[in-house]
Amino acid sequence: MQGFANFMWLLSLALIFFSGFALIDAAVRREDAYRAADKKTKPFWLIILGIAFIVNLLFPIMSFLPIIGLVATIVYMVDVRPAIRQISGGGGRRGGSSSDGPYGPYNGGR
Repeated sequence: MQGFANFMWLLSLALIFFSGFALIDAAVRREDAYRAADKKTKPFWLIILGIAFIVNLLFPIMSFLPIIGLVATIVYMVDVRPAIRQISGGGGRRGGSSSDGPYGPYNGGR
């Protein structure tokens, strides 16, 4: 039983860090990028992710509310974040498009 309790504690801790990362990521993105990507507004996502973070802190992992918070966090990370990063040009540390090679854009040998 102790092993299961330790696993659930680690899972809860991972969920807290995941929702905290999503909240911080949403806070540092530009407001106009949300509107340009047509993904609600920045205050909307900050409120949703903030509630998810607080719920993950207060409630045990096996209750219903942290699961709803996890779904909201996953939606942000899988749908909203990539669209905002594409709009704002934050695709990576070095920038560029996905077709860039080490010496510039790859144009198929043309």
